[in-house]
Amino acid sequence: MLPVIVVHGGAGHIPRERSEKSMSGVCYAARAGYSLLQGGASSMDAVVEAVIQMENDPHFNAGRGSVLNVKGDVEMDALVMDGKTLASGAVSAVRNIANPVQLARLVMDKTSHACLTAEGASKFARAVGIPEVSQESLITEYARMRWTKNLAPDANPVESQMGKMGTVGAVAVDREGNIACATSTGGMLNKMEGRVGDTPCIGSGGYADNQTGAVSTTGHGEAIMKVTLARLILFHMEQGQTVEAASDVGLAYMKSRVGGLGGVVTVDPQGGWGARFNSLQMAWAAAQDDRLHYGLYAGERFSESLQTP
Repeated sequence: MLPVIVVHGGAGHIPRERSEKSMSGVCYAARAGYSLLQGGASSMDAVVEAVIQMENDPHFNAGRGSVLNVKGDVEMDALVMDGKTLASGAVSAVRNIANPVQLARLVMDKTSHACLTAEGASKFARAVGIPEVSQESLITEYARMRWTKNLAPDANPVESQMGKMGTVGAVAVDREGNIACATSTGGMLNKMEGRVGDTPCIGSGGYADNQTGAVSTTGHGEAIMKVTLARLILFHMEQGQTVEAASDVGLAYMKSRVGGLGGVVTVDPQGGWGARFNSLQMAWAAAQDDRLHYGLYAGERFSESLQTP
């Protein structure tokens, strides 16, 4: 059953012309992470690599391709957590970083802090040799078009979030049984400057604990924070629920209690895994036992050999 990795490319509504690219993107990310795991790499290495692949893919709302805030700028958040030690690292509202998840990992590895924000995170990035990139290099034509459309006085806020490729994330268990999660996002379309959502918050955007499992979340950040969705799902797993049942219970609670929709990828220490969501779609992929599994709509699950090119 081990190793295993599960990734998501965000919950929400994905326009048909972009759904194929998001599916190929999550499959590529899962393959990249699994390849490391097969070579004996740690679960932390694998989830960070998978998320970097999605941050570099302009079809996701993370890294290059992030949505724009009300001023037309990119502000990104990311989180990593190590289930062996409960160490974590996060960054929030970072602007000129190509791979925020890489910076989050360095916060975990090189500082005594759990989260750095905005200019402080940028100073730290410079100190550890992470190169700055221009805002323009992170902004896609698609993100600019949707930002402009949403500024119109007659913009429909519901429609404006359609086509929102959500947060990206990954969870994994390596051969040693160590568990990790990573989550990264550009946040919410046309958000206020300085708005930080669930992603960099431990227990909301993700959580990993070798004793229970790991979760990476996606969806409406404010709703996820209210119910600390990642930790809530692991609580249900501690009570004996399966990965899928616990994920469904957590998502159902968020919907009934605060009206929030979203999705999660979840693993347990034995290699059990789930990709669950109550939004219309969530692009996801999982790699285990030399098989790649993937889907986009609820109940959909395709499988193929990882040897297939």
